[in-house]
Amino acid sequence: MSVEEHKKEAPLSVSCKIITVSDTRSVETDRSGSLIKDQLLSNGHAVAEYVIVKDEQEEIQSAVLNGCQTTEIQAILINGGTGIAARDVTIETLKPMFTKEITGFGELFRMLSYTEDIGSAAILSRAAAGVVGSTAVFAMPGSSGAAALAMKKLILPELAHVIREINKDL
Repeated sequence: MSVEEHKKEAPLSVSCKIITVSDTRSVETDRSGSLIKDQLLSNGHAVAEYVIVKDEQEEIQSAVLNGCQTTEIQAILINGGTGIAARDVTIETLKPMFTKEITGFGELFRMLSYTEDIGSAAILSRAAAGVVGSTAVFAMPGSSGAAALAMKKLILPELAHVIREINKDL
Protein backbone atom coordinates (compact mmCIF):
# COMPACT_ATOMS: atom_id res chain seq x y z
CA MET A 1 0.00 0.00 0.00
CA SER A 2 1.38 3.41 -0.94
CA VAL A 3 1.82 6.32 1.44
CA GLU A 4 -1.05 8.11 -0.30
CA GLU A 5 -3.33 5.10 0.27
CA HIS A 6 -2.30 5.03 3.94
CA LYS A 7 -3.12 8.72 4.29
CA LYS A 8 -6.57 8.12 2.79
CA GLU A 9 -7.25 5.67 5.63
CA ALA A 10 -6.08 8.15 8.27
CA PRO A 11 -8.57 9.87 10.58
CA LEU A 12 -9.86 13.25 9.44
CA SER A 13 -9.36 14.75 12.89
CA VAL A 14 -6.89 13.96 15.67
CA SER A 15 -7.56 14.84 19.31
CA CYS A 16 -4.48 16.40 20.90
CA LYS A 17 -3.03 17.57 24.17
CA ILE A 18 -0.63 20.52 24.16
CA ILE A 19 2.01 20.72 26.87
CA THR A 20 4.16 23.82 27.20
CA VAL A 21 7.27 23.23 29.29
CA SER A 22 8.39 26.51 30.84
CA ASP A 23 9.37 28.01 34.16
CA THR A 24 8.18 31.47 33.10
CA ARG A 25 5.27 31.28 30.63
CA SER A 26 1.61 31.76 31.44
CA VAL A 27 -1.43 31.19 29.23
CA GLU A 28 -1.24 34.89 28.30
CA THR A 29 2.45 34.80 27.32
CA ASP A 30 2.65 31.34 25.75
CA ARG A 31 2.96 32.27 22.08
CA SER A 32 4.10 28.80 21.00
CA GLY A 33 1.31 26.93 22.79
CA SER A 34 -1.20 29.36 21.31
CA LEU A 35 0.28 28.95 17.82
CA ILE A 36 0.15 25.14 18.10
CA LYS A 37 -3.47 25.29 19.27
CA ASP A 38 -4.48 27.65 16.46
CA GLN A 39 -2.71 25.51 13.83
CA LEU A 40 -4.38 22.31 15.05
CA LEU A 41 -7.84 23.86 15.13
CA SER A 42 -7.51 25.57 11.74
CA ASN A 43 -6.50 22.22 10.23
CA GLY A 44 -9.55 20.35 11.57
CA HIS A 45 -7.97 18.74 14.61
CA ALA A 46 -9.20 18.99 18.21
CA VAL A 47 -7.44 20.26 21.33
CA ALA A 48 -8.71 18.17 24.23
CA GLU A 49 -6.32 19.68 26.77
CA TYR A 50 -3.70 22.41 27.10
CA VAL A 51 -1.37 22.74 30.09
CA ILE A 52 1.77 24.59 31.11
CA VAL A 53 4.19 22.69 33.33
CA LYS A 54 7.51 23.61 34.92
CA ASP A 55 10.72 22.29 33.37
CA GLU A 56 10.83 19.47 35.95
CA GLN A 57 11.04 15.81 35.04
CA GLU A 58 8.19 14.75 37.35
CA GLU A 59 5.81 17.43 36.05
CA ILE A 60 6.55 16.63 32.40
CA GLN A 61 6.22 12.88 32.94
CA SER A 62 2.96 13.28 34.86
CA ALA A 63 1.44 15.52 32.15
CA VAL A 64 2.45 13.07 29.40
CA LEU A 65 1.20 9.98 31.26
CA ASN A 66 -2.06 11.74 32.09
CA GLY A 67 -2.56 12.44 28.37
CA CYS A 68 -1.66 8.88 27.39
CA GLN A 69 -4.19 7.48 29.86
CA THR A 70 -6.99 9.68 28.50
CA THR A 71 -8.67 7.66 25.75
CA GLU A 72 -9.75 10.69 23.73
CA ILE A 73 -6.16 12.01 23.40
CA GLN A 74 -4.36 10.53 20.39
CA ALA A 75 -1.34 12.85 20.22
CA ILE A 76 0.62 15.04 22.61
CA LEU A 77 2.46 18.08 21.29
CA ILE A 78 5.12 19.42 23.64
CA ASN A 79 7.00 22.68 23.24
CA GLY A 80 9.92 23.76 25.37
CA GLY A 81 12.69 22.18 27.39
CA THR A 82 14.44 20.63 24.38
CA GLY A 83 17.67 22.64 24.44
CA ILE A 84 20.99 21.90 26.09
CA ALA A 85 20.73 24.09 29.19
CA ALA A 86 20.83 22.32 32.54
CA ARG A 87 17.10 23.06 33.08
CA ASP A 88 16.10 21.50 29.74
CA VAL A 89 14.88 18.02 30.70
CA THR A 90 12.04 17.32 28.26
CA ILE A 91 14.06 14.90 26.12
CA GLU A 92 15.60 13.09 29.11
CA THR A 93 12.08 12.64 30.44
CA LEU A 94 10.52 11.45 27.19
CA LYS A 95 13.10 9.08 25.70
CA PRO A 96 12.73 6.38 28.39
CA MET A 97 8.94 6.64 28.01
CA PHE A 98 8.96 5.96 24.26
CA THR A 99 7.85 2.47 23.25
CA LYS A 100 8.86 3.48 19.71
CA GLU A 101 10.98 6.44 18.70
CA ILE A 102 10.20 8.39 15.52
CA THR A 103 13.79 9.38 14.80
CA GLY A 104 12.99 11.02 11.47
CA PHE A 105 11.10 13.84 13.20
CA GLY A 106 14.16 15.19 15.01
CA GLU A 107 16.41 14.61 12.02
CA LEU A 108 14.11 16.43 9.61
CA PHE A 109 13.33 19.19 12.09
CA ARG A 110 17.03 19.98 12.51
CA MET A 111 17.56 19.90 8.73
CA LEU A 112 14.64 22.26 8.16
CA SER A 113 15.79 24.52 11.01
CA TYR A 114 19.22 24.69 9.43
CA THR A 115 18.03 25.39 5.89
CA GLU A 116 14.94 27.53 6.54
CA ASP A 117 15.32 29.21 9.90
CA ILE A 118 18.36 29.44 12.17
CA GLY A 119 21.32 28.01 10.27
CA SER A 120 24.03 26.25 12.23
CA ALA A 121 22.30 26.97 15.57
CA ALA A 122 20.08 24.00 14.61
CA ILE A 123 22.71 21.72 16.15
CA LEU A 124 21.45 22.85 19.56
CA SER A 125 17.97 21.42 18.95
CA ARG A 126 17.06 18.08 20.45
CA ALA A 127 13.54 17.90 19.01
CA ALA A 128 12.22 14.34 19.24
CA ALA A 129 9.11 12.26 18.71
CA GLY A 130 7.90 8.83 19.57
CA VAL A 131 5.02 6.68 20.70
CA VAL A 132 4.07 6.16 24.34
CA GLY A 133 1.65 3.24 24.49
CA SER A 134 -0.71 4.14 21.65
CA THR A 135 -0.22 7.93 21.83
CA ALA A 136 2.00 9.91 19.46
CA VAL A 137 4.28 12.39 21.24
CA PHE A 138 6.09 15.24 19.49
CA ALA A 139 8.58 17.46 21.37
CA MET A 140 9.70 20.67 19.70
CA PRO A 141 11.63 23.72 20.87
CA GLY A 142 9.73 26.42 22.71
CA SER A 143 10.35 29.29 20.32
CA SER A 144 7.35 30.28 18.22
CA GLY A 145 9.46 30.10 15.05
CA ALA A 146 10.44 26.52 15.82
CA ALA A 147 6.88 25.58 16.70
CA ALA A 148 5.57 27.11 13.47
CA LEU A 149 8.20 25.28 11.41
CA ALA A 150 7.53 21.92 13.09
CA MET A 151 3.76 22.28 12.74
CA LYS A 152 3.75 23.45 9.11
CA LYS A 153 6.41 21.20 7.65
CA LEU A 154 6.22 18.01 9.72
CA ILE A 155 3.44 17.57 12.24
CA LEU A 156 0.36 18.78 10.36
CA PRO A 157 1.21 16.97 7.10
CA GLU A 158 1.75 13.66 8.93
CA LEU A 159 -0.27 13.78 12.16
CA ALA A 160 -3.28 11.77 10.97
CA HIS A 161 -1.00 9.33 9.11
CA VAL A 162 1.04 8.74 12.29
CA ILE A 163 -2.18 8.02 14.24
CA ARG A 164 -3.34 5.62 11.53
CA GLU A 165 -0.05 3.73 11.70
CA ILE A 166 -0.09 3.50 15.49
CA ASN A 167 -3.61 2.07 15.49
CA LYS A 168 -3.61 -0.13 12.39
CA ASP A 169 -2.82 -3.36 14.26
CA LEU A 170 -4.93 -2.69 17.35
